[in-house]
Amino acid sequence: MGRVGPSGGFTRTQIEQIQRTVRRVPEVMLKVTGGGTRVGAVAAHLQYISRKGELTIETSEGDRVTDREAQKALIKNWHLELISGQYRPMGMNGQKSRRTKLVHNIVLSMPSPTPPDKVLAAARKFARDKFASKHRYALVLHTDQQHPHVHMVVKAEDEHGQRLRIDKETLRRWREDFARNMREQGIAANATPRYARGQNKGKTRDAIYRAGQRGASTAIRQRAIDVTGQLMAAGSFHDPARAKLLETRKAITESWFDIAGALDAQGESSLANEVRHFAGHLPRVLTDTERVAVAFVQHLANTRQKSPSGVASDKGDELTR
Repeated sequence: MGRVGPSGGFTRTQIEQIQRTVRRVPEVMLKVTGGGTRVGAVAAHLQYISRKGELTIETSEGDRVTDREAQKALIKNWHLELISGQYRPMGMNGQKSRRTKLVHNIVLSMPSPTPPDKVLAAARKFARDKFASKHRYALVLHTDQQHPHVHMVVKAEDEHGQRLRIDKETLRRWREDFARNMREQGIAANATPRYARGQNKGKTRDAIYRAGQRGASTAIRQRAIDVTGQLMAAGSFHDPARAKLLETRKAITESWFDIAGALDAQGESSLANEVRHFAGHLPRVLTDTERVAVAFVQHLANTRQKSPSGVASDKGDELTR
């Protein structure tokens, strides 16, 4: 969300950010998905993102890597074996591994129907701006899913042994920079925190999927059934996490209304009204447990519609009665 400047008003850049957010401009996605601590793991990841050589990998040196032998040469040229800390022993008895990452695996994505070539161009610029002349990198575009995305592998140490540190603030700036790159490509793109848009962290999707699978994740399915039963019977479910979520939502809503007031004072009444409408129509507040339950009910409803008999055979069908 925007912040009121020292003069009591928003800058043009802040106003544009507010406009994109309340108008729900598509959000960019940028995440760090891990990184190998062994040369073999790095090689395996390159094989994965290249679809075993079917896709061309681009490198920071301008090379185009097209097969497994070229991938081996790439790894050899990166001298990953010289990175300090990789020879520490693995963690034992449940302890976290002390081995150092050799690379960082990064994914940059935009929702469909963004043109893949625009995503690739924005990712290339992002890589050049952030890592050129410092950290070696390789990237490849994937278009086999609805959302075009670029996989990027970045060497964790530069040529002088300085490590690339990635924290929450770094990720925030990177998302904003990637969104700016997309806009330079003529694509509407935004980068705001989930909480500003009234959204929970996206950690329930896998649980929702597993809850909907026959014979899988019994505990999750049963939890979804129990919670859904309470929701249907009483219209609500007491979850300790709900109070904190409601408190956070109240603070976010009040913040947006404060922004609307400041915009009114600045003569931006039209945008102020958009902000108020946005604040009044944030997504429904649901805890992770409630979200799993609601999605599970929807899954059962979809299953019933697709069933030839029109009746779902899953024993969880009782939830929809």
